[in-house]
Amino acid sequence: MAMRRIVVGISGASGFVYGQRLLELLRGVDDLEVHLVVSRAAKLTMACESGTKLADLHALAHQVHSNGDVGACVASGSYRTLGMVVAPCSMKTLAEIATGNAASLIARAADVMLKERRRLVLLARETPLSLVHLRNMVAVTEMGAIVAPPVPAFYARPANLAEMVDHTLGRVLDLFDLDVGTVHRWAGTAAERRAAVAG
Repeated sequence: MAMRRIVVGISGASGFVYGQRLLELLRGVDDLEVHLVVSRAAKLTMACESGTKLADLHALAHQVHSNGDVGACVASGSYRTLGMVVAPCSMKTLAEIATGNAASLIARAADVMLKERRRLVLLARETPLSLVHLRNMVAVTEMGAIVAPPVPAFYARPANLAEMVDHTLGRVLDLFDLDVGTVHRWAGTAAERRAAVAG
């Protein structure tokens, strides 16, 4: 059986932790090849928000592609993948995808997902949202993408930021039928009450 592949794009919005942690979670999935594309702005955000070195980030992926390499394998629809996650997805990247501006590899790979009818999930990170942002979200949704802002699920009663991030990313990976064991599954109000009392 051919190895499954997934593309991860990290763009320059705040929330670098989502991209890094997503790569860490995907490393634990058997028979899954991870392709990574990091934008120039994402490297600046990484420096501001974490102590991660670019080489360490690259080490989490099986293949790393330059965002300027629009001839990379993931830029072609003939290169089969499960789909793509952009985490986080900046409003600039969202706009590029919404308008078909495929000048960067992240935008081109996303365009491939749309044209091939593959799963494309965008962790759009901005607040408050302007009308331009909202219209771009509607546009990509109409094209078949899924806009999944990283909104914390407080019913999961996260004990810390790491649990909040993991729950969000677990729900994103649910969209690819990949269960990494980080989602608090809602069992109904009665069951949640019993769990709260027992805990």
